[in-house]
Amino acid sequence: MTAEAVRKAGSEGEERRRTRRVRWVAGGAVLLALVFAGVAAFASARGDGGSGVPAAGSADAGFARDMAVHHQQAVEMSFIIRDRTDDEDVRRLAYDIANTQANQRGMLLGWLDLWELPKVAPDGAGPMAWMGGDSEKHGDHAGHGGQGASAMPGMATKDELKRLGSLRGEEAEVFFLQLMTDHHLGGVSMAEACASRCAVPVEKRLARGMVEGQQSELGLMRDMLAARGAKPRT
Repeated sequence: MTAEAVRKAGSEGEERRRTRRVRWVAGGAVLLALVFAGVAAFASARGDGGSGVPAAGSADAGFARDMAVHHQQAVEMSFIIRDRTDDEDVRRLAYDIANTQANQRGMLLGWLDLWELPKVAPDGAGPMAWMGGDSEKHGDHAGHGGQGASAMPGMATKDELKRLGSLRGEEAEVFFLQLMTDHHLGGVSMAEACASRCAVPVEKRLARGMVEGQQSELGLMRDMLAARGAKPRT
């Protein structure tokens, strides 16, 4: 091998080593970025900059538990109306509600797991205990079947769900829109309470997003009811 060939081979070898070092550094930087992003998200959901977690009886935990249950009923009602009408606008609204609230419910339950907190209220406390006396002033949004002062606002009763499942066509559409209007009004009151009471930043942001999204849907449902010669019950 000539001296020129030796120099060329050495140069190519050094270039390959340099390329491997660059790739390793770049890969390491990406990995570190992902790690730091994960730590930041974890710390944000933990609250207090990652130094602690919400207490089981806190507004953060109470909202996560109660809104997960509240959202589950909205998803259930959306699936019921999907099979009771052929109206594309109502079916599209139901799909949007089910998709959005199922995803949000997953986040809320995930935070409870992250915080290692139970998904039921501690010490036998009923729903909405985290709102204290404020839950009573939202009683007008409770289900019309009379579920008592401890019921979550806006929740439909079992009889109302059964009736929804027995209706078809426009009658089902109107009843669904009325039930979901009550449900959204209750959900907005709960989310507003979390936005002012919760301490975990990411949960407060989610609550504010719920308020904005559900208020927008409330306007849409009022218009849809009016188009059917009906109006909200509350």
